Amino acid sequence: MEYPKDATEATRHAHAALVSGLPADTPDDFALARKGFIGTIPDAKVLNAAGHAVWDMGTFSFIDTAHDGCTGCPDTVNPSLWRQAKLNAVHGLFEVVPGIYQVRNFDLSNITFIEGDTGYIVIDPLISAEPAAAALALMREHRGDKPVTAVIYTHSHVDHYGGVYGVLSDADIERGLQIIAPEGFLEEAVSENVLAGNAMGRRATYMYGALLPRGPKGHVDAGLGKTVSMGQVSLVPPTVSIAETGTRLVVDGVEIVFQVTPDTEAPAEMNFYFPQFKALCMAENCSCQLHNIYTPRGAQVRDAKSWSYYIDEAIDLFGAEADVLFASHHWPRWGRDASVAFLRKQRDLYKYVHDQTLRMANHGLTPLEIAEELALPPTLASEWYTRGYYGTLNHNAKAVYQRYLGWFDGNPANLHKLPPVEAGKRYVDLAGGADALLKKARTAFDKGEYRWVAEIVNHLVFADPSNADARHLQADALEQMGYQAESGPWRGFYLTAAMELRNPRPPSDVPRQGAAGQLRTLPAEQLLDSLSVRLNGLKAGARALAFNIAFADTGETFLLTLENAVLHHYKDKRASGAISVSLTRTALAELVIGEATLEAALAEKKLSIEGDAKAFADFLSLLDRFDFWFEIVMP
Repeated sequence: MEYPKDATEATRHAHAALVSGLPADTPDDFALARKGFIGTIPDAKVLNAAGHAVWDMGTFSFIDTAHDGCTGCPDTVNPSLWRQAKLNAVHGLFEVVPGIYQVRNFDLSNITFIEGDTGYIVIDPLISAEPAAAALALMREHRGDKPVTAVIYTHSHVDHYGGVYGVLSDADIERGLQIIAPEGFLEEAVSENVLAGNAMGRRATYMYGALLPRGPKGHVDAGLGKTVSMGQVSLVPPTVSIAETGTRLVVDGVEIVFQVTPDTEAPAEMNFYFPQFKALCMAENCSCQLHNIYTPRGAQVRDAKSWSYYIDEAIDLFGAEADVLFASHHWPRWGRDASVAFLRKQRDLYKYVHDQTLRMANHGLTPLEIAEELALPPTLASEWYTRGYYGTLNHNAKAVYQRYLGWFDGNPANLHKLPPVEAGKRYVDLAGGADALLKKARTAFDKGEYRWVAEIVNHLVFADPSNADARHLQADALEQMGYQAESGPWRGFYLTAAMELRNPRPPSDVPRQGAAGQLRTLPAEQLLDSLSVRLNGLKAGARALAFNIAFADTGETFLLTLENAVLHHYKDKRASGAISVSLTRTALAELVIGEATLEAALAEKKLSIEGDAKAFADFLSLLDRFDFWFEIVMP
């Protein structure tokens, strides 16, 4: 095992230069983050049923929370990110206003509780069930042992619904407990977290530093929150969809006015206002940072123009009434003037990035050129809550360009480039061989030119991943870039890459599959849809198959067809001559991921087949099982 190295002189100089340009380091944010504190549990430590920690703030005890601001920052951490890490270390139950409470920093996101007439309305039940259950227990300890009477998902990202089984049960669902979400929630949650879930999940291990040791040379903070919890993740579909702005619901005696905000921070998202509390929830459309217009873990590019528009609309709808503003991450803002001022600058932050990127694009600049030039105006740059702790101006500019103009910059030299391994071999040859390339790269490293080192040595790593000297030099360069990064995700990507380059993971002959909790709980139609992206088209070839699928647990029926190496499914349809298969959603999920064999499932009567069972076995063999631990920084 090889370990991280110290910060170089070039990195220390970069930190000193950054500090001189930061906003005034006042104690205001720290006061807001601590306001209304009621209580917590030791280190916010949460265990799963097996006794393993799925969340533990004690692992961040190296962060000096006794002193506010950038003070005490190690050489291996960006001073601005260090300040954000201190703010995100404040954990526990907080009163927003009487009747509204948040548990913060028990996960990446906040969980909010609204006191209704008979129980608690839960907003955004975190990523996994165990921290959500711990948060609910903390709320009950201090505010009374009351039932959960409704759940609200603000949007379709997993940190806002994945822990739902920590606050409700199947029995709650069966008796009709309301789960409220924006229209399109389920489709977007499935699209983002299931269809591309394996690739996104693997990249998320980089983005959130999940594999890194906690410490000044490892994971410090994710910007948006501390990190991600590692417990049970599920997806329970909503029972109520909010389709129109102005929709009013009374839930457990609490009136809620909804604002639908599609294509903002998430494709399906909503803000809402509580008139009796004069409290505005901005979901994740506002946070104490510059957010991602494109998230490095991978997702659809977000619409910065739409994002800005809906923040402006929220000001118009609720700004004159709201006395407090809270959100799905970070800490609230109290006072009408302070809340509206915050909203206006958040609104203009996203519109500025949008407008200025397109201004420069219309002058003919490419995404890389725009990203190097874009800078905030003084009025926006003067706020801590516009800093790039999560999103960055650099990659957000590229995102805006991609949304309007796509991945191609117009230069035909970039239209059909060689893939990394083939290009790497030719670049190494052009440099005069591996030794010559490394010699030039080490000279650049000594000058602190880490971006250039990473660019040229990457070619050698892909040309010959067995070259340990190349991997180690690449790791050294990426590590210093990580130490300098203000963005938590950028730091996570750089340092995780460095760790994997120094300590390559042994290859596996079989796919090392990720967790399948969401797959098991998908509605039938979305489960069948997920099979389409597993179908290996080349293996399917010219096969033509048809199955009448009956789901025993839901009573739904589908016609599933394979032709032209493409899967289609049709609800409430059957075909004569098709093979009939009856099973539960769970049984199908287990067959797909290999937790059960067809023979065992038939023997245990978990499914029945009328017709050619071998044809169904043949179909299952065409479905890929994804290796979660695919390589990212090596071929």
